Amino acid sequence: MITLTSSAAEKLQGIMTEKGLSNHALRVFVSGGGCSGLSYGMTFSEGAEFGDQEFDVNGVKVVVDMGSIQYLDGAEIDYIDSLMGGGFRIENPNAVQSCACGSSFRTAAGEQGTPCSH
Repeated sequence: MITLTSSAAEKLQGIMTEKGLSNHALRVFVSGGGCSGLSYGMTFSEGAEFGDQEFDVNGVKVVVDMGSIQYLDGAEIDYIDSLMGGGFRIENPNAVQSCACGSSFRTAAGEQGTPCSH
């Protein structure tokens, strides 16, 4: 299961309302690439597709595909607002190494990435 902090849920609900996507879900996924081997991705989706896992977290529908759930199980998505700007951050208990930029990670299975340019 993936969790959202109240800060992340509030920010996502605001974005979805602003963009007219109130009936959509947040799709969270993992793809190959990045300096640590795997990269996080998030987008809005009209709903679940075959094989997706669905969660209702703090009033936000979240969907994760079958291939990504193994990497994201237990992850928490937070929204951090600072003087340098705001952004979403994923705290992932499955990551054994993360890039300094926070957008890529490696698991114990050892997916290899390319040198970081951040």
